[in-house]
Amino acid sequence: MYLPDLSPVADSLALSSLVAALPLITLFVLLGGLRMKAHWAGLASLAVAIVIAVAGYGMPTDLALLSASQGAAFGLFPIMWIVVTAIWLYQLTVVSGRFEDLRRAFGLISDDPRVQAVIIAFCFGGLLEALAGFGAPVAITGVMLMALGFAPMRAAITVLVANTAPVAFGAIGIPIITAGNLTKIPYTEIGAYVGRQTPLLALFVPLLLVALVDGRRGVRQTWPVALVCGAVFALAQFVSANYISVELTDIIASLAGLTAVVLFLRVWQPKGGAQARAALRTEGESELPSGEEGAGRTNGSDAGADDGKPQGTSGGAGTTTRIQPAPGAGTKEGGNGGRVVMAFLPYLIVIAVFSAAKLWTPFKEFLTTTDLKISWPGLDGHVLTAAGKVSATTVYTFPWLSSPGTLLLLSGLVVAAVYRVSAVAAAREFAATVYKLRWALLTVASVLALAYVMNLSGQTITIGTWIAGTGAAFAFLSPILGWLGTAVTGSDTSANALFATLQQAAGAKAGLDPTLLVAANTSGGVVGKMISPQNLTIAATAVGLVGRESALFRGAIKWSLLLLLAMCVLVYLQSNLLAWMLP
Repeated sequence: MYLPDLSPVADSLALSSLVAALPLITLFVLLGGLRMKAHWAGLASLAVAIVIAVAGYGMPTDLALLSASQGAAFGLFPIMWIVVTAIWLYQLTVVSGRFEDLRRAFGLISDDPRVQAVIIAFCFGGLLEALAGFGAPVAITGVMLMALGFAPMRAAITVLVANTAPVAFGAIGIPIITAGNLTKIPYTEIGAYVGRQTPLLALFVPLLLVALVDGRRGVRQTWPVALVCGAVFALAQFVSANYISVELTDIIASLAGLTAVVLFLRVWQPKGGAQARAALRTEGESELPSGEEGAGRTNGSDAGADDGKPQGTSGGAGTTTRIQPAPGAGTKEGGNGGRVVMAFLPYLIVIAVFSAAKLWTPFKEFLTTTDLKISWPGLDGHVLTAAGKVSATTVYTFPWLSSPGTLLLLSGLVVAAVYRVSAVAAAREFAATVYKLRWALLTVASVLALAYVMNLSGQTITIGTWIAGTGAAFAFLSPILGWLGTAVTGSDTSANALFATLQQAAGAKAGLDPTLLVAANTSGGVVGKMISPQNLTIAATAVGLVGRESALFRGAIKWSLLLLLAMCVLVYLQSNLLAWMLP
């Protein structure tokens, strides 16, 4: 039986925390500083974590390696299974030729790419986060923005930043429900607290998105619609989290934000859309010669070429023609009701399938019963938590049917049938997608292996315990734990699994509201997701920037830290001066 020692280095918690942080420091330095490809950075950081677990913490080598193997398995299924099926679903819309109709359908709402970024990345992405989560919103909205003419890097950064405010209530409120189960605090109470924190982020995120798309000009010309979207989303999130349903919060907020944008654009239109669209097209063309392979691009010069072939058809083995804005695609011309419905059909099917799986209790319970619980051989029962209890995380859950990835697969099969994509073509696209994601699969497997080694050896809890020992100042530092947990694991749910009980205990010890700190862990985690290597890899793969995750990291880290600082200040003020904001 292995029992983690929280202060294994010179019996000093501070020094032990510094040593425990070395795998993360290695990961971020290799990604952001040395610009190493994500899969090599992940493998190198995993090696550092294993060495520290064995040499620093005294964890038996076999248990450290088994921990890594379980983490890698979790990274491949269900995490990357979701990404594979999400991108495959998109590929079906491309090979069927329907994606061009989708572009035109969005053009019916607005031909302004800055507004389209708010609609797709924030509102539609929020809806996908509400239903699926685990990277699916980034994968799907990233390729959608690419198809609308966004340059790959700008599309990826935009969707990463957009995937913040909805995360706390993602996957039908799973992060908050997990925190409630662990702390025994009613999850509705935690959700009410979170519903008084993340809406403040949601208020400003659309403004940040238009700035990312078109700089100061974008903010100056589109701030009314961005502010309306953010305000309505934030208000709906607050009302639902506090008075309606934690589980339905993001669904209600996303639909409310989208409706508000559509109605507002009936009475007001931004200026400068044509210039912004031309600038994005020029930027996108300048990035094409890089030759990076990925979703929505080809390896050759035929990308976007007007050679008479239908746009959106297969561009060779394992590739897909990059869809360029066609004449009239960004205008309010063309497209009848039937074509619009068919264009949105894949996402309507996804919403219907996930709504049934998450909200219809008999179906939800049936899916849950199909999950396979596997005691990880050689590991389960041999690792204790810092509290001396047998770790429950050594049991691997294989959700072969209830996984969002499987639900996306089922949705894709329906879409293929309706779009009359042959079984051979659908299978060929699936195989091509898996091949295209081969480095992403390795990256996510190594990062989750790293997370499991750090968690089971005690490295993560050492860092958290050290931060939690700061007394009253912990109210300010509390969101950092959630940010750290999500940055490492790529999941706000996992961040709560790591630190929720620690936040609760630290709050009681420091005389702070435990529920506030548990909520802060959740809210802090939402801004850590954009720099998670898992999410960076998903975004890079979706837009065809495989191997350039380091560039995405450098582009996203400043926004992540800025929003984290804002959350730290808010939680600190809510612990004293703004206590009236809390339930």
